[in-house]
Amino acid sequence: MTAEAAPTVAPRDWSAEPADVLLADGTIAVIRSLRADDRDAVLELHESVSVDTLRLRFFSPSREAGRHYVAHLFAPDNTRSAALVAVIRGRVAGLATAELLTPDSAEVAFLVADEDRGRGLGSLLLEHLAALGRQHGVSRFAAEVLGDNYGMLRVFRAAGFGATRRTVEGEVEVELRTDASREAVEAADRREWRAAARSLRPLLHPTSVAVVGVRRSAGGFGHGVLQAIRSSPYAGTLHVIHPEAESIDGLPAARSLAGLEGPVDLVVVAVPADGVADVLRDAAANGAGAAVVISSGFSGSGSDERRHELLELARSHSLRLVGPNSQGVLDNADGLNATLLHDVPEVGGLAVASQSGGMGFALLDLARDVGLGVHAFVSLGDKIDVSSNDLLAAWMDDDAVAAGALYLESFGNALKFARTARRFAEQKPLLAVVGGRSRARQDTTSTVGVGVDALLDQSGVIACHTGAELTETALLLVEQPLPAGLRVCIVSNTGGVGALTTDRAGGQGMLVAATSAGLGEALHAAAPGAVDVRNPVDLGADVTPAELTAALRAVLDSGEADAVLVMLVANRLTDRDALFAAVAEARPSGPEVPLLLVTPGAAFDAARGLPGVTAYRTTDAAIGALGRAMRYAAWRRVPPDQPEVELGTRGVHARTWARSRLAARDGEPEWLAPSAQAELLAPYGIHLVGGLAAGPESAARLADETGYPVAVKVADPTALHKSDRGLVRIDVRTGGDVSDAVRRFADELGRPDVDVLVQPLVLGHQASVGLVRDPQLGPLVRVGGGAAGPAGSWAEDVLLLPPVEAADAARAVRALRLWPQLVGDHGLEEVDLAPLEALVVSVGRLAVDVPHVADLTLEPVVVNAHGLFCVDVKVRIAEPPELDTGIPRRLRS
Repeated sequence: MTAEAAPTVAPRDWSAEPADVLLADGTIAVIRSLRADDRDAVLELHESVSVDTLRLRFFSPSREAGRHYVAHLFAPDNTRSAALVAVIRGRVAGLATAELLTPDSAEVAFLVADEDRGRGLGSLLLEHLAALGRQHGVSRFAAEVLGDNYGMLRVFRAAGFGATRRTVEGEVEVELRTDASREAVEAADRREWRAAARSLRPLLHPTSVAVVGVRRSAGGFGHGVLQAIRSSPYAGTLHVIHPEAESIDGLPAARSLAGLEGPVDLVVVAVPADGVADVLRDAAANGAGAAVVISSGFSGSGSDERRHELLELARSHSLRLVGPNSQGVLDNADGLNATLLHDVPEVGGLAVASQSGGMGFALLDLARDVGLGVHAFVSLGDKIDVSSNDLLAAWMDDDAVAAGALYLESFGNALKFARTARRFAEQKPLLAVVGGRSRARQDTTSTVGVGVDALLDQSGVIACHTGAELTETALLLVEQPLPAGLRVCIVSNTGGVGALTTDRAGGQGMLVAATSAGLGEALHAAAPGAVDVRNPVDLGADVTPAELTAALRAVLDSGEADAVLVMLVANRLTDRDALFAAVAEARPSGPEVPLLLVTPGAAFDAARGLPGVTAYRTTDAAIGALGRAMRYAAWRRVPPDQPEVELGTRGVHARTWARSRLAARDGEPEWLAPSAQAELLAPYGIHLVGGLAAGPESAARLADETGYPVAVKVADPTALHKSDRGLVRIDVRTGGDVSDAVRRFADELGRPDVDVLVQPLVLGHQASVGLVRDPQLGPLVRVGGGAAGPAGSWAEDVLLLPPVEAADAARAVRALRLWPQLVGDHGLEEVDLAPLEALVVSVGRLAVDVPHVADLTLEPVVVNAHGLFCVDVKVRIAEPPELDTGIPRRLRS
């Protein structure tokens, strides 16, 4: 756009908060608003680019065009241009501008230094410019691009913003929407995950390490880390930094990091808190890639300022920072132990990140105890920079990582965590223990909100209550294939153990179905002395190793079990070790069926390490791990769909309706009356059963049309405690009784005219669907139902993060205690689940379209063979709080 173009709209204040961002190569940059003192730097950017870059930007190779535009940007009377700059190590490397065309549209243009092309600056600038536009009511961007400007066209195409293109005489006219659509968020996430992975290479796979803060004498954190590194099989370069010593423990010491010949990948900092900033300055001068700050002392008075200083130093020099108050990093695959951990687990496939160093060490000790190999461990500490999101991004595409494990006490950006965790869990298992739940119930400022279970469940994260549960489950997931269903066959050498195990399996939602006649015959043939060949199978205390192998092969090959759980109690009738070997001998059969062995007491040590078999000491450990693995496998089996989540015509109308209604009340929240409820909800297919009537006569006529018996209730949403006050009548069978009920309502409320709902009595299974709010996650869809039914894995309520996909709704309904009744268990009639699942999806859609819905309760929702019926509806609208969705991309601050 030329400087002479003149919009006919009012000027606006386009200032934006600075944002640290990750470039595609892992470098850290800053995107911020253009400042008056940027003039020389912006002019230098235009002067430094090639003539061809100028041609692509201004449709002319003339440098005068660039100078003219810079003069326009910095003109004192120019208040109609929005401009952002990208700064790398103090140098302006990119410029994005928007010139208002109409109140809701602007023309945009971008310029990136030639040396910085290919680093993703254009995409980042577009994301931040779009966010700035949204803040000021700009919903559309326009751009004119030369047809051979392939880089800019690629940026527009890959950004995920809804775009249209039109080519005219070698020029491409592009129009983009600025809303943070699903596609835009996904595109931004993909770019950020790749950038985060690249930025963490010096931390997770360092080829050189420097330790700062080692005393001359033994003792202290620095000395402990140094000894750990030296005792590990790490083959990289190791430096010790000390301002005075010539050597420490026989290693030559350098006076400073800046004095080393080249940059180091990882700096481990163990100096007192007051000296950490100086070490980071030294690391920056060296060009180091990452730092782990072991030092504590960053709490209490002035801690925020001190942590901000560390973060500022790290970000300004592209230094990824772990801690402070970290317990170090373990790169087990490369043999590096830069932690205070005493005993390191074997090398394996589990990657662990822990906010608590002590809990992290406990997880590693538990992993070692159960024989679970570990690939990497990072103690996040105060996580002022590197977070679990960053580590998941680095590990999700690492083929050496078979599963991830997290211990968390807070979430920086919960919505971004949900998306990152889901992407990880779609590829490999992710397990988590979340601490601080009890504190969160008492502390309203806690970041562990009520939606943490929804956050984990919907993201496919396997939630565990203890470190033991986590490592036991991870062991199964790493060693065994995923179960194909919920069926488990229990094989034992004693009937009592099998019976008790069956009870525990049922509590986890597993199906312990009787064996078929064919399998029963095969089991009898394999073990003629078997006591019971039904499920659970009792092969008898004197079963021989050969009989056990044959029996297990029959079960594994039968197709009747999704997992086989072997329970062996050692006795003097058989050779214990031979029986254990017999279980492993059966493994070639049914390779896609998990095979677990439980043997208590001292026999467990002999059972560990059997090829193809995962051994547990207790039934509870095995059943718990298998149940969690089965639920994760069920989550993986439901393919994610791609719903349309753009704000379509329906959404625009509903959001405008809610905004207008609140504006008429000066922003005062409102409980909606039934007529207003219908206006809002009917477009989403949500209908309250029955009809609205005014006065006794109208109510009686409506009851006659509806058919008796009916229920009559006061429709006023502000009338509280309706049942206690007699404002609800059910099983009303005559028109006279209906009229009488309405008159009694009027007497109770003290007014002559009362609007009432007249509804048919609907019988069936009762569920509930609604919206609740979490301070971090925003609206959550709540699905509830079924006080009856088995305990264990079944839930009374399930929370979902909008937008809710059909797959999410299906999982939620199947997690309810009500579900076995809906599918015909206990001799009840099976009902169609589709209407209930569709209602859950619709409520999730409403939450996305109309964030002004502060509360929504549909309860009861009756489901029967004839369909679904919403019997009672409560809706409150209010001005929504602003949530951080994670777009535009920015590093945590």
